[in-house]
Amino acid sequence: MYTVPASNLVAIVCILIFSFVLPIGLFIFWKIRTKANWSAFFIGCGTFVLFALILEQLLHTTVLTIAGDGLRNNLWLYALYGGLAAGLFEETGRFVAMKFWMKRTLSRENAVMYGIGHGGIECMLVVGMTYISNLVMALMINSGGLQALTGMMDEATAQTFQTAVEQLCTLPAWQFYMAGVERISAVLLHIGMSYLVYRAVRESRIRYYAASVGVHFAVDAGTVVLTQYVSAIGVEIVLLAVVIVFIAWVMQQYRNEPDRNDTTGILRAGGTDDDEL
Repeated sequence: MYTVPASNLVAIVCILIFSFVLPIGLFIFWKIRTKANWSAFFIGCGTFVLFALILEQLLHTTVLTIAGDGLRNNLWLYALYGGLAAGLFEETGRFVAMKFWMKRTLSRENAVMYGIGHGGIECMLVVGMTYISNLVMALMINSGGLQALTGMMDEATAQTFQTAVEQLCTLPAWQFYMAGVERISAVLLHIGMSYLVYRAVRESRIRYYAASVGVHFAVDAGTVVLTQYVSAIGVEIVLLAVVIVFIAWVMQQYRNEPDRNDTTGILRAGGTDDDEL
């Protein structure tokens, strides 16, 4: 009979709480520090849902139905496709949001707030909802309430469910904590890419948009490939290191950003306000 260890239960609860505390805490901190508009946070949330969870998933459903196992079973092709799709949909979503929905409130402070919302809602939905499910399942396992549930499933579903149960019971606790590390990297990455797209809109420079797509593609595709050759903790260490370097560069750009009224500064940056994308 399976039992979820106490250490795993603690890890699940900690990451569940963290998945909501991280975005909400960042929202409160940035709001107090910069007086950024709260609406930018919710525009970021809505944009992620529309472009990543609805539009991108419709593409995946169509492509994977047509390509089938030929795409899924080819590591490099699958990584290239997944990374490119994520980059194009999410960064285009950012661009549309900032160009049209944040037209009157677009500033670097609100761009960061947008990034907190975009990455934050992903954290709450992808990790938070998953860990709520994990916690419910773990409590059912330890209370002996799974037998009746599995009896109502067909064979394929029961097999998938059994695999999930085994993972909850046998994985070491530290692997659950890795989801928290991964989300820190992801949220920081979303903030950085949001700043790049903000610069693309503000300065009418497509290179910033292209850079955000490129960064998103490289991280997503690289992560897929790395998981096949490096341990889970190794993947997270590499990802965090890359994100730290990226964010350090973004912070430098943020601090050195030319004033909007300083046309000479904008010219030095390589564009003008009249040079529309």
